Amino acid sequence: MTLVLSTYWRSSAAWRVRIALNLKGLLYASVPVHLLREGGEQNRPEYRAKNPQALVPTLEVDGVPLTQSLAIMEWLEEEHPIPPLLPREPIRRAQVRAFALAIACEIAPLSNLMVRNYLAGVLGLADAAQRAWHQHWLSRGLAACEAMIASGEGPFCFGAAPTIADCTLVPQLYNARRFGHDLAAYPTLRRAEAAMLALPAVQRAAPEVQPDAV
Repeated sequence: MTLVLSTYWRSSAAWRVRIALNLKGLLYASVPVHLLREGGEQNRPEYRAKNPQALVPTLEVDGVPLTQSLAIMEWLEEEHPIPPLLPREPIRRAQVRAFALAIACEIAPLSNLMVRNYLAGVLGLADAAQRAWHQHWLSRGLAACEAMIASGEGPFCFGAAPTIADCTLVPQLYNARRFGHDLAAYPTLRRAEAAMLALPAVQRAAPEVQPDAV
């Protein structure tokens, strides 16, 4: 099986898929897609043919493109179940999925490039107004995620092993720091992040060690 990942070094969605691939111990080829150069390489017709949303990541499996990071991670779990990134118990699985969705679908998209460009270019928001906008939604979203795992035993989001929840958490906290968000109010999230960052598989997925890092 040949895996080819279209990625961008600092994309949260691509980063979480890199983490999952590395935790699974899978070999894959990385194809950088620069989101800023020449209007964004993701907007080229040849890339849109693979990913009509013009987003990263795209994971090609023997030439068949898969899109949307959580859908890709679910496929990885189904096709390569060892080591697992979802618990065995159905209730626990639902809780892990809920946490991952809270980040991937509700928090992270509000800070992505398309949204930032719209706030600045179409709505004409000044930098200070944009920062206030992001801070509001980061505070609301991360507080909810903290509450979702605060009673857990750790060290990861949902116990002794990483899950797709942890794969989504690491890029999100990185991005929160990029926007100057104070993470002191989220000790449980930071504990899970620290456990993840200690893993070599997660370290290899970090933005700064990607071949297209600038």
